[in-house]
Amino acid sequence: MEIDFLLIGQGLAGTALAYRLKQAGKKIKIIDQPGANNSSRVAAGLFNPVTGRKMVKTWKADSLFPVIKPFYKELEKLTDRKFLTEKAIYRPFLTIEEQNEWMGNSADPGFEAYLEQIFSDSQSEHLKDPYGGVMLRNSGWLHINNLLDAMASYFKEELLLERFDEDSLKRENEFWNYKEIKTKSVVYCNGLGAMNSRFFNYLPFAPVKGEIVEGKQDFTPDYVVNRGVFRVHLGEGVHRVGSTYTKHDLDVGATEAAKKEILDKLTELVKLPVQETVSHRTGIRPATRDRKPFLGKHPAELGVYLFNGFGAKGVSLIPYFSEQMAEYLLNDKAIDSEVDIARYFNYI
Repeated sequence: MEIDFLLIGQGLAGTALAYRLKQAGKKIKIIDQPGANNSSRVAAGLFNPVTGRKMVKTWKADSLFPVIKPFYKELEKLTDRKFLTEKAIYRPFLTIEEQNEWMGNSADPGFEAYLEQIFSDSQSEHLKDPYGGVMLRNSGWLHINNLLDAMASYFKEELLLERFDEDSLKRENEFWNYKEIKTKSVVYCNGLGAMNSRFFNYLPFAPVKGEIVEGKQDFTPDYVVNRGVFRVHLGEGVHRVGSTYTKHDLDVGATEAAKKEILDKLTELVKLPVQETVSHRTGIRPATRDRKPFLGKHPAELGVYLFNGFGAKGVSLIPYFSEQMAEYLLNDKAIDSEVDIARYFNYI
């Protein structure tokens, strides 16, 4: 069976790129291990234009955010499923100085697309926000599990549910053979699995473990609260809260220490107690040392590509960069030098 592209992994990255290639009329196959995509399926799914302790506009926001909602809405229409929730994000101020700084930001044209309103006083008796906060727009969250399941059905004819065996990937003239599949192009979209690939194990992946807790709490505002932890209302009084960020404890199990850290930070944000913990899950994010994704072509092996390393911001990054990667694969259009894996070729 001869195809145009063999993609490894149907997490969020593989799903987006496979969709763009299929839409371009290319013959594809996707190999995805059942029960994999742990980092995608456990991810919070937030897309947030202002991030970090210093509350700065996220990297490349002006390029990323115009693409996010149209892309996921396109997939919703394609699959007749709902997985995108457009929701304001409220970030409380920690100090009066921070409040004053954001009053200044409100006049900056660079923030205009992302600022809904700035408040100088508390927005709820249930919140610990004495200095008010900033309400962000062009934000929300994605139900990634619903998207992956819907797109798996869409890719029914192209999806092979099996463990990828790299030893079975062999070069023969200008083609790569994988069992009965023959292709000129193989794209690794398999998250941390690429760390163990003979092609890409030289790259500085920096995996990060994240844990999230879902629990019942009475306070259900019509916005996401995000400071120290994010708090997303899932319905029926259940909220997703997280997440932790550790580079050291990378075992796959959830820990009581992380659960306590999350719930302690939640008490610094919301006054009401958590009545019941519904779930506690963990995943390992395929982050990179410089926190920029990995896109591009192997320097020596013909037809071997990488689309990977999106870390905790995959929901925001992948719509834009999947389009860029597809243009590179289809039309040889240049990749942004900040994300091109060529930046690490000297380390081989």
